[in-house]
Amino acid sequence: QVQLVESGGGLVQAGGSLRLSCAFSGRTFSKATMGWFRQAPGKGREFVATISWTAYDTHYADSVKGRFTISRDNAKNTVYLQMNSLKFEDTAVYYCAAGTWSSWSPNDYDYWGQGTPVTVSS
Repeated sequence: QVQLVESGGGLVQAGGSLRLSCAFSGRTFSKATMGWFRQAPGKGREFVATISWTAYDTHYADSVKGRFTISRDNAKNTVYLQMNSLKFEDTAVYYCAAGTWSSWSPNDYDYWGQGTPVTVSS
């Protein structure tokens, strides 16, 4: 059974940084494409970033490009999201997801974590 557990969310002031982690278990993590999504109150789930299983390919939403960095450590079965220069509009619950190929659509991911909340104060 695949399990994803996010951590690292919290309250931060605008301009600050946070690093989210997602621990993966239950199958071969090194072959999974990993993604980060977020969902703000009253809004749909939004693509943030994705990373291929080799870590060679990464993609970002325009709204976070240049501020967020996705990375993975296959030896630790963990994917990270480094978030810098945080803005009020980054406030959301952040979810990691595992799938077969890189995609902007949440429908293309098979497994999801429970989410970790990020609140950015202005």
